[in-house]
Parts: sequence; C-alpha cells; structure tokens
Amino acid sequence: MLGAVLLFSLMGAGVKLASATHGAGEIVFFRAAVGLVLMGVVMRLRRVSLATHVPSMHLWRSLTGVTSLCLWFYAIGGLPLGTAVTLNYMSSVWVAMFLIGSAVLVAAPGSRNSVDGRLVAAVLAGFAGVALVLRPTIAEDQLWYGLCGLLSGLLAAMAYLQVSALGRAGEPEERVVLYFSLGGVLAGAGVASVTGGMTAPAQHTLQGLALLVGIGVLATAAQWMLTRAYSIGSALANSALQYMGIVFSFMLGVWLFNDPVTLQALAGMGLIIMAGLASTLLRNKIVRSPAATNTEN
Repeated sequence: MLGAVLLFSLMGAGVKLASATHGAGEIVFFRAAVGLVLMGVVMRLRRVSLATHVPSMHLWRSLTGVTSLCLWFYAIGGLPLGTAVTLNYMSSVWVAMFLIGSAVLVAAPGSRNSVDGRLVAAVLAGFAGVALVLRPTIAEDQLWYGLCGLLSGLLAAMAYLQVSALGRAGEPEERVVLYFSLGGVLAGAGVASVTGGMTAPAQHTLQGLALLVGIGVLATAAQWMLTRAYSIGSALANSALQYMGIVFSFMLGVWLFNDPVTLQALAGMGLIIMAGLASTLLRNKIVRSPAATNTEN
C-alpha cells in the first residue's frame, strides 16, 4: 500500500503537469490504455487467463472505480484542489462505515468479522490529518461540485471493497487491473469524444506523450500494488495507510510547485503518519492474537 500511494502521488504530479495541455478525458484514456497493454503482456507471460467466473463483480468494480475517477476530475475543475482531494479521501471513512454496518448486521460481537474500533479511530484520525493538510473550503456556489467530490469518495470506497471481494473470490490481481483498465479506456474515450478533448496524433509533442505514457505506467504499477494490498490485507488498515499519499503529495508539491509549508500542514502530516503506523500495528496484533488463531483454525 505504501508503494502504491507513492506511485499514485508521482502520477498526480504528472497529471498536474499534463493538464496544462491535455483534457481530463484524454489523460484518463491514456492512463487506462497503457495499463491495458501492460497488464495484457503480464497476463500473457504469467499465463493468466482472461476468463473469469465472476464477470458481474468485475463490471461493478470497473463501473464504480471509473465513475469515481471521472467525478473526481469533474470536482477538481470546480473546487479548490485541496477540497476536491479531501472529499475523495473520504473513501476511507466510507470504508469504515460500510464495514461497521456489515459487522452490525451479520457478525456477533468479538467474532472474526467484527470491526476493531481502534482501527476505525485510526482511519478517522488520518482523515483529521488530511483536513489539516488540505484546509478544505466550499463556497455556496460550489455546492454541486462538492456533492460530486463527496460521491467520488463514496464510489471509491465501494470499489475498494469490491477489490477485496474479488481477492477473496480468487481473482488474480492482474485480471482485476486489466478489466478496470478496459473500463477506463472506454470511459476516457467517451468523455474525450463528448468534450472534444482528444489531441490529434500529429499535434502530440514528445514531452506530452512522455507525460501521458509515464502517467499510465505509474498508475498501472500503483493500481496493481493497491489491488494486491486490498486482496490480502485489512481494508481498514489499508485505508489508513492510504493517507500517506497526502504526505507524499505534499512533499512533491513543495519540491516541484513551490507549495507553502505551514505548521498546520506539518501537524496534519504527523497525524497521517501516526494513523498509518497505528493501523499496521493493530492489524499485526489482531492477526497474531490467540483468539484470531483459534478462529482461523
């Protein structure tokens, strides 16, 4: 998960640079197209079949993930960047809420499926850190964009949980990423065709193409690592660790774009780091506990 968020942060810096000359639909298209090619090659080398016994799960994961991505780009266009990112990072809080609701409905207290309240606290502490770093604000005339940003976080949470379900169903990470990339290609092409944002082949520059391809490579590697993390790890622990992406993005912003450094932002980064470490330590204790071992047996 830490590797994934680092690569996603580098990808975000690339998107910020590429957005000066390319539309959002075109960036989404290239990001997904590169992933589709890379995952196709990897699956061929590893002899992973394209066939799946859970096509509806892949469809739902692609639909929620791609829609979340498109809504997030839309929200960024009408909101301050910090506000849009914060709303998207609400996905971790939604994950916690979904798991709590699931535990209340189907699991007895203390059972394997119950949600550890300390992990929920780590997620909420991480979100408080995000708010300190990004200092979100929404003006009255930005309410619609704010609702779209909030919905992007909700759909992202549903997509993450669907990735966990696909992992439990035995789906290889490569296949999950491939079908998600296919959905991104279709969505990116659709958005670009509607908005007229696709650059003609003859008008591409070497630097622009390098940025688009680099974004795709970084996104694919990050998506692969994220899929692996959610397939084998705790959804709540992963959610808390995802907040480290804000730390990485903050440092890249200072280095590449001369973003200001404030005490409030540093305090928020400290909360994010502590939330990530706490979630990892708590998960390790739960896995190694005698009760967990007996339940597994």
